[in-house]
Amino acid sequence: MDDISTGILFAILACLIVISGYFSGSETGMMSLNRYRLKHLANSGHKGAKRVERLLNRPDRLIGLILIGNNLVNILASAIATIIGMRLYGDVGVAIATGALTLVILVFSEVTPKTLAALYPEKVSYTSSILLTALMKVLSPLVVLVNFITNGFIRLLGIKADHTGEDHLSSEELRTVVNEAGSLIPIRHQEMLVSILDLEHVTVNDIMIPRNEITGIDINDDWKSIVRQLTHSPHGRVVLYRDQIDEVVGMLRLRESYRLMLEKNEFTKETLLRASDEVYFIPESTPLNVQLLKFQRNKQRIGLVVDEYGDIIGLVTLEDILEEIVGEFTTSITPSLSDEITPQNDGSYLIEGSANIRDINKSLKWSLPTDGPRTLNGLILEHLEDIPESHLSVQVSGHPMEIVELEENRIKLVRVFQKIESI
Repeated sequence: MDDISTGILFAILACLIVISGYFSGSETGMMSLNRYRLKHLANSGHKGAKRVERLLNRPDRLIGLILIGNNLVNILASAIATIIGMRLYGDVGVAIATGALTLVILVFSEVTPKTLAALYPEKVSYTSSILLTALMKVLSPLVVLVNFITNGFIRLLGIKADHTGEDHLSSEELRTVVNEAGSLIPIRHQEMLVSILDLEHVTVNDIMIPRNEITGIDINDDWKSIVRQLTHSPHGRVVLYRDQIDEVVGMLRLRESYRLMLEKNEFTKETLLRASDEVYFIPESTPLNVQLLKFQRNKQRIGLVVDEYGDIIGLVTLEDILEEIVGEFTTSITPSLSDEITPQNDGSYLIEGSANIRDINKSLKWSLPTDGPRTLNGLILEHLEDIPESHLSVQVSGHPMEIVELEENRIKLVRVFQKIESI
């Protein structure tokens, strides 16, 4: 070192600081990468992404390589800085060199490159991976030796050193990814993706058409009445039953009844029953994602929902489940939410008592409780613990509600105001 001029030592020191910054930035850039975007780019043939993915397949070796290079460079820089300090200031120069080098390394080899790498991880990682790949081949024996020692020490601590847990997203994490996609995914598509994830938290009981609204035909009715109901039915399929809905005998496709009508001699109650399909029953607690697959597997489009006692409590269709994903179809013959909610000039809403609470929440961005009754009528009755005999006002989940219209034992129409925020 005595034969090397101070100017050259300064130049070497500057180069070492730059190299140290390269290793520090490479480490931060590699660890800051979006692993799912990296995998996508690698599968798409991006050369830089492929190099980085190969390096990250063994993170212990990558970190070992970076730390070996960084520590060697920093130690050498410290030795050279000490020599320069002693040449310029004598014994005091050691302390000066230590303080100055610490500041320089912090600013130019640590904070600055790591900040830049965190801001632009792909640019930094894809470029630095070229040199790191070459260094990995050259220093592979040393890296393996260091990893063997460190992994052995880690095993002594009771930790599995060979555990390289794969990255898997839970449904909640995936929902966050979709919501954070911003302009990369259109808002409408984001809503549909989130709705698909929500299917597992919703059961058929939450979306079914309730028993009292099921349209069916009593096969014991007068024949002319049956024909009239068939010709005027807005549905593609109707439930056939005897006397009451619990005595269901089949599910009739109307096109089959129209075909029989063309054959006048064949159009009777008996042929109508023979043309009907077997009823498909669905347990009320079945999640929608499961039921969607069952509809597909069993080639069904409609089913009757039964409770734990086997009693029919409602009806659900494939269309009902699809509407949970894409929203209401304009061709739906069931009342839409827009028919059940009427905005008022004072900011309140007139809502039908039969309106589904989940649909109200989705439409108005509210948070009425959904872990109990399905309808607004049921929610208010549960809150009152009684059937009101006259109009009254209540507050449920912070929303003032005024019962506007009663019908028999149920609430038919309610005026609901915006939630009152607590102070």
